[in-house]
Amino acid sequence: MNIDLSELSQLAPIFRELFKGYHLSRRDPELYAQLSNQQDQYRTLFKALGFELSCDPRGFYYFVPEQATPQVNKTAQRLALFTFILVEHLADQGRDPLSVLDGGSLGRDELPSLLEKYRDLFLQTEVTTQEELEEKIMRRLCQLGFASEDNGIYRFLAPMHRFLDVCLSVQQDRDLAAALHSNLPLPSPVLIDEDEEEAIISLESEPQSETETETEEQALARALAEERALQENDA
Repeated sequence: MNIDLSELSQLAPIFRELFKGYHLSRRDPELYAQLSNQQDQYRTLFKALGFELSCDPRGFYYFVPEQATPQVNKTAQRLALFTFILVEHLADQGRDPLSVLDGGSLGRDELPSLLEKYRDLFLQTEVTTQEELEEKIMRRLCQLGFASEDNGIYRFLAPMHRFLDVCLSVQQDRDLAAALHSNLPLPSPVLIDEDEEEAIISLESEPQSETETETEEQALARALAEERALQENDA
């Protein structure tokens, strides 16, 4: 395929955002429109540079991690765990989690009660205060394109579906385990310390057989399942 760079007028800002782990969605109309209009050219160019561009049909783009065997870093674990907590919290309140996490919003004034209710889980991810919750989780959600913030209102964007998919996967595993009256073997992944300004998922090579290779979503699901098991053991 011949690539006409003159047609890729937003190449620099698009690559810059994707490279740092940002998820481009309709909230970024100019960049999103060009990616949509020139999707094949961008995908071919990025592939030649060693990057895989993923276009989620729900309306967002991101770079797929290079390797298939992820080790989930603390930022990724925090964001996935927060999504799982929020789903349960909203359900307990009689609110539809999907409607909130798919274009809905959450007020900053709701964070204290959320932190108090799930303090033990937040503690395991080194989040103990509202300031840390805002800094380590809410700010990162905004920086990576999962949410936006305006006057104390956090609005969730289409890329949140990546974490929602993980939550649904965990719930399906739990439902299956209950149906079989047995516990699924869900060991926790290795968590690594990374600079908070790194991209959402950190991947490193690790010797494994083909049967042990798992996807990014499966690794996050394992982390969530472990956190949930710890909560239930403490109950």
